[in-house]
Amino acid sequence: MSETNELRIAVIGAGPAGVYSSDIFLRQLGKLGEELGLGTKARIDLFEKLPVPFGLVRYGVAPDHPSIKFIASALEKTLDNPDIHLYCDVEFGKDVTLDELLERYDAVLFATGAVEDKPLGLPGSDLDGVYGAAKFVEWYDGYPTGAREWPLDAEEVAVIGGGNVAMDVARELMRNADDLKAKTDIPDNVYEGIKANKAKTLHLFIRRGVAQAKFSVQELREMEKLPGVQLIINEDDFDLDDDTIEEAGKDKLTRQMVEELFAIREMAEDMEDDGDTDFEGNPADRKYYIHFNSAPVEVLGEDGKVKAIRVEKTTTSAYGKMTRTGEFEEYPVQAVYHAIGYKPATAPGIAYDERRAHLANANGDGRITTEASGEGAQVRERLYATGWAKRGPVGLIGSTKSDALLIVTNMLEDLSKAAEGGRVAADRDPESIDRLLASRGVKPIDFAGWKKVDAFERAEGAKEGREHKKVIDPEQMRALAHA
Repeated sequence: MSETNELRIAVIGAGPAGVYSSDIFLRQLGKLGEELGLGTKARIDLFEKLPVPFGLVRYGVAPDHPSIKFIASALEKTLDNPDIHLYCDVEFGKDVTLDELLERYDAVLFATGAVEDKPLGLPGSDLDGVYGAAKFVEWYDGYPTGAREWPLDAEEVAVIGGGNVAMDVARELMRNADDLKAKTDIPDNVYEGIKANKAKTLHLFIRRGVAQAKFSVQELREMEKLPGVQLIINEDDFDLDDDTIEEAGKDKLTRQMVEELFAIREMAEDMEDDGDTDFEGNPADRKYYIHFNSAPVEVLGEDGKVKAIRVEKTTTSAYGKMTRTGEFEEYPVQAVYHAIGYKPATAPGIAYDERRAHLANANGDGRITTEASGEGAQVRERLYATGWAKRGPVGLIGSTKSDALLIVTNMLEDLSKAAEGGRVAADRDPESIDRLLASRGVKPIDFAGWKKVDAFERAEGAKEGREHKKVIDPEQMRALAHA
């Protein structure tokens, strides 16, 4: 037995939240460990249920986001650290239990993401042709257990949502397949699917006004550069009163978003004036309508299939309060995609806050509690949550870093108060977890295994003059990693 005196931390989830937290934990321990009586050495074991790391960056963001490459590369540099040990293809709750982790680790941090859609909850939402964004994103991102084919036979489609996921979904539905393939790592099945896409008209419905949307400027700029697509807006949506303009101006990101939306309004006018063209002045063969202050109220069907969507006009106050007007309009569509939020994953043995859609934790400080809220909620020692698992499905990847710093600070504070400088796990043999998994026939994929998958994807991409081409079959990933 090779007992060690380093702190031992288990992190569940190797997406941005888990990787950033691992990095920040090691950095903060290096800075503060001595004065906290913890020493400066820790071993972090990062468990991921998928065969490959990076979670949201690889499987939750549209493939044509240029910034994603840089984030993935930064995450990879972090994982290439001898104090961080990657255990992909190991599912918490199935391959290893909470009690088994607590026996071997001084603290367990949950950084699990979200794979479920919030339900649409409108009449007609069970019709054939209504899709949650999460499943569509899984398809175009090549999620290992996602769909391999997607029905793209609707000529007119609706997308519901006022955030970045809605923008991603709408953009991919309006995408030119050859343009997408040239610039991204999409696998062949996604290329073929998008090439066969029949969508000619898309309606994006946003319940609130121009100043209350939740788009990033980056998303809007990507929307502006879609070959063959004409953007169409309603002039009235941009008639903002002084209070709304003043309120929007108070927040830098909101102000920038509104300015970009006004640039899109100008662009849409130019596209119309030039004879229905795209952003480069070429004839457009697809139309993308952006509807603000439009709340879908019902999906209409015929023979069990979507045939239209009914939408109520709304008004929005300067402070974001939405009021319904009682004015309705129907749009013919054969498919409806809803991107109205995700529901972060539950974790076996951990209480879940259904109302806020995250793991139960004390006052948002990341310390896991026995129940969601109320008098009886007690902090459970040595258990923590970060990212969407802590706060619910809000915020961008950048928010995850500030989250991680807060949680790590709390972890170090708690560890410093614990007996023997935080070293409370009974089994301190670093190889104990490997023996446990091996006894169950579980074969984890480590960082070196991931690098083999990555090298293969780069080699396949190079054959087509691309930087990367995703492998999507989990069995192929395993074969490559263990070769």
